[in-house]
Amino acid sequence: MKKKFGVLLATVLTLSTVLAGCGGKDDSKTITFWTPLTGDDGAYMDQIVKNYNATNPEIKVKHVITADMYTKISTVLASSKGVPDLAIIHADRVPGFVKQGVLESMQDTVLPAQPELKAENYLPQAWNTGNIDGTQYTVPLDIHSNVMYYNKDLLKKYNAESFLDDNVVTIDEMLSLQGKLDEGDYVVNDALLGWVILAQIQDLGGDIQVDGKPAVNTPVFKQAFENVKKIADAGLMTPFGEDGYLMFQSQNVLFSTDGTWSSTAHAGVEGLNFGVTNVYSPTPDKFTNRSSSHLFAMLKNDKRTDEKEVGIANFLEYVRTNSMEWAKAGQNVASNVVNQSPEYKDYMQSFFTSDEKEIESLYIYTYEYYPYIAEAVDTYCADIVRGNVDIDETLATMQKFVEDKIAESSSAAK
Repeated sequence: MKKKFGVLLATVLTLSTVLAGCGGKDDSKTITFWTPLTGDDGAYMDQIVKNYNATNPEIKVKHVITADMYTKISTVLASSKGVPDLAIIHADRVPGFVKQGVLESMQDTVLPAQPELKAENYLPQAWNTGNIDGTQYTVPLDIHSNVMYYNKDLLKKYNAESFLDDNVVTIDEMLSLQGKLDEGDYVVNDALLGWVILAQIQDLGGDIQVDGKPAVNTPVFKQAFENVKKIADAGLMTPFGEDGYLMFQSQNVLFSTDGTWSSTAHAGVEGLNFGVTNVYSPTPDKFTNRSSSHLFAMLKNDKRTDEKEVGIANFLEYVRTNSMEWAKAGQNVASNVVNQSPEYKDYMQSFFTSDEKEIESLYIYTYEYYPYIAEAVDTYCADIVRGNVDIDETLATMQKFVEDKIAESSSAAK
């Protein structure tokens, strides 16, 4: 009994020490770096940080993968305790965070410490999403996009290889396969369907806002849904409720509209002979790959020293020139020194930085209330496309959904 009690006491003391360390102040020689990278990409970022720390910088980086990161950011900012020195945030968060006054500018602190941290050294959309009213708040890591994978063997089987001749697969081309597929085979799945719809909005020349007001219940949104609905109505989309992503990997689907980051998972499927192209479009003249960006950002933190800001600059400069590891995660690396290198061409996603037209297709929404619109689209898009609900009524519901969210956030900010 005494032995068991001794072991228990030692365990409690050890745990208390760990918790005390977690709750204490950040070491002056450590940059605490939060990311929401809870998937395999977290391991790739771990490796980048490990490689950087191996260069023996004066201030090392501690990578902390933070589940439900945005909720935790709100908590630490409210208390002013435990705010990280550096974080990765998504592009659509920047306008709101700047408006709330919770982001520190990098323009007069981090960027001057490393002169190569500048716009011309990065993919333009990735850099520009961090610029609000002429002030640079972020430095980009990547552009991650909705793309379209294709099964080479199935395209050959159904004599559809010509669809890829111009790198734009149209909805009409997809519809041309109606009645020509074996039972159990489908033209396209519904992976990231909300992203697909938002790409169609751009293909149709529309937008998600008008004069700063959310614009969801509009003719262009209706047309986008109706265009995609044609595919489902023709029986060419994977069945409602089925896992279309896995059906693509099981080689029953010609096209899969998932993410650049999925290339590593697809590559691990034995016998899957696949390639990548742009997300399908209603017209051969325009294509869009709805995208976002992981951005390095500094949250308001009075405890962050000038020395740490220089250390952050040093880390970001290292990432700019040494982020080929991030390409392994299936991401479009934002740094031009990486994405223009010969080695980068070995990665499938290099297709999307292969020329100016492809780079321009990587569209990032920067509207302040985009997160609410994306939530509305993701919530209702499957039912609209499958014909489970009336389009007009549901678009009105979506518009109100977004307006209510904006009203709630405005009230909470007062």
